[in-house]
Amino acid sequence: MSEPLYRDPAAPAPERVRDLLGRMTLTEKVGQLNQRMYGWQAYERTGSGHRLTDAFRTEVAAYDGMGALYGLQRADPWSGVTFADGITAADAAGVADAVQRHMAERTRLGIPVLLVEEVPHGHQALDGTVLPVNLAVGSTWDPDLYEEAAAAAAAELRARGGHLALVSALDLVRDPRWGRAEECFGEDPYLAARFTEALVRGMRRSGVGVVLKHFAGQGSSIGGRNSAATELGARELHEIHLAAARAGVREGAAGVMAAYNEFDGLPCAASRYLLTELLRERWGFDGIVMADGGALDRLTRLAGDPAGAGALALAAGTDLSLWDDCFPRLGEAVERGLVAEETVDTAVERVLALKFRLGLFERPYVEKPEQASDVRELSERVARESIVLLEHDGVTLPISPSLRRIAVVGPGADSVPGQIGDYTAPQRPGSGVTVLDGIRAGAAPGSEVTYARGCELVGGDLSGVPEAVALAASADVAVLVLGGSSAREADARFEANGAAVVSSGNPVGMTCGEGVDLADLRLPDGQSALLDAVAATGVPVVVVLVQGRPHALPDLTGKAKGVLCAWYPGPWGGRAVADVLFGTASPAGRLPVSVPRSAAQLPVFYNAKDHGYRGYVDQSATARHSFGHGLSYSTVEYAAPRLAHATVTAGEPGTTCSVTVTNSGTRPVRETVQLYVRRVSGGTSWPRVRELRGFVRLDLEPGGSAEAVFAVDAEALASVTRDLDLAVEPGEFSIETGPSSDRTRGAALTVTR
Repeated sequence: MSEPLYRDPAAPAPERVRDLLGRMTLTEKVGQLNQRMYGWQAYERTGSGHRLTDAFRTEVAAYDGMGALYGLQRADPWSGVTFADGITAADAAGVADAVQRHMAERTRLGIPVLLVEEVPHGHQALDGTVLPVNLAVGSTWDPDLYEEAAAAAAAELRARGGHLALVSALDLVRDPRWGRAEECFGEDPYLAARFTEALVRGMRRSGVGVVLKHFAGQGSSIGGRNSAATELGARELHEIHLAAARAGVREGAAGVMAAYNEFDGLPCAASRYLLTELLRERWGFDGIVMADGGALDRLTRLAGDPAGAGALALAAGTDLSLWDDCFPRLGEAVERGLVAEETVDTAVERVLALKFRLGLFERPYVEKPEQASDVRELSERVARESIVLLEHDGVTLPISPSLRRIAVVGPGADSVPGQIGDYTAPQRPGSGVTVLDGIRAGAAPGSEVTYARGCELVGGDLSGVPEAVALAASADVAVLVLGGSSAREADARFEANGAAVVSSGNPVGMTCGEGVDLADLRLPDGQSALLDAVAATGVPVVVVLVQGRPHALPDLTGKAKGVLCAWYPGPWGGRAVADVLFGTASPAGRLPVSVPRSAAQLPVFYNAKDHGYRGYVDQSATARHSFGHGLSYSTVEYAAPRLAHATVTAGEPGTTCSVTVTNSGTRPVRETVQLYVRRVSGGTSWPRVRELRGFVRLDLEPGGSAEAVFAVDAEALASVTRDLDLAVEPGEFSIETGPSSDRTRGAALTVTR
């Protein structure tokens, strides 16, 4: 008896999909659209290894198959998985193979299951290598480095049996009060698009499909409140929030995740405009749309019951559920006439097509991986390149070897959990390098490094301040490590979707992460008092901010001789911080977000509409530190930008912009040269102040110069038109270059018809 067509690897994938679909019952089809089981409930540890649970077998039997299994290897306080009962790297491939073997041998059609894992900044699993958070990645302004890190993380995932990586990439930090700011590449759509492309390229190189989160506009929720409504208009959505998604789709993303927030009155998972008209019909996307965790259950308020909610989401374009009670009722929805079976078929075709595309039918089991890049080394490289020097006096940093007494103070100085961000698995005891560890290892031989915590991360307890002040007063320099933490404690409470439940006062010590939104962006009272007290000793103070969002910074003139920002830099971030403090590495990071002076001035992102607003009466309306800002231990001079052509046509707008950059200081520097476009007049909508349209990193020796050359083409000059397409419109432009968004020089460009 011959094999069915869908089993023939030589047959075209669309024909295999149609053949398989034609053999399926409605129940089996519904099973392919479901991802309702928590993966950590699919196995249990035994004396000799792991076994599949009865709950898993029952779930598979209910639909004679399973579309996807989420988080088989996830470990964290929400799942409750630890080294005592979870899947380590040594066990992972065997458990994944057991799942696939069950699908092959115990279901009628033997359809493999997609194994879906969280990879927010490295695989969120026991022994998974942790990368710095996305905000740190954005701070590197180095998509090539991130592509390598993403490829290495994906290879690690694939070696453990995973197929799809869920990665935040599409959200932007438009309001830093939002607790998930750390998951964003920054506030700018162009920068986020370049990193999204790098993410998809890197993971595809290692055979892993990427599901991009979250589509769309989640970073603009009202008040920075997680999952709240947005007040986006269609133009704001297209100008700001869709650029990264367009780039990811163009690069070959396997899927997108529909966000919790609503757009134009409908939650994204129910928005036909977003998921079908825009994503599929206009952009030509052929991957899957996955719902966010439990998001479909929220639609019952609109549809009346779970079957109706499932039908609403399916008709809008959602293909695959996540932990909900709605998609399991799709069979009922068909029988009640709420949705056509043909609509079910369309979604099933997309899920099956992805399984064929990823090679699951031919290679369902884990293969021996090729030699992969060192993920740990790449994690540390990203951390080092991401550190931003916000302020310095030109003297205190880098710390001289002649300074033999170093006081390290602050609640962030000796905490690996405080460095690694949200969505991370438990780390093995003794792993990682804290800032204190890094300073002790990097200090000159014979130096004395003392430490005092000084205060807690949150609250106003000042009982530890006197000890910290005494240590600082007897030191040559004090390194004060402040900021925040997304570390989840084992006894923390969680929402049904895994978001932390943190009440007013932050009793669990979290100041950032999903579910941890802040109204006030100032450093907590205890940290501010510690800074004042240590600075009052007169010892030179260097502040290191380990954080997942830009805290509002006061004027530190007279208090700090230098300020470094290290967005949660990962387990080995302490060594990276120390390398920059001692000058072993030059500070190369640039801000991917604007740093506010206070929450009262929000929003403070750099690319606002250019209405010529004068500012507040009681404080400046400008950022404390603008997007793109970052200093070095040298001085860099920029010549005026030069255009190859001062006039171009809208139909053929190509020209180039060149700028000479010179290191006029005494130390090597890695300079990020930035290109901005500012529309002065013309166009069909009010222009923004300026918009990033290119960047290049130059390594300059002391006294050395180099040319940065940018293409000023249709992509650089295009804007969103009245019909929400991208086009180059005639008008007057300023093409600007500089080291940051607030320090640019421009050249005039005329675009004619």
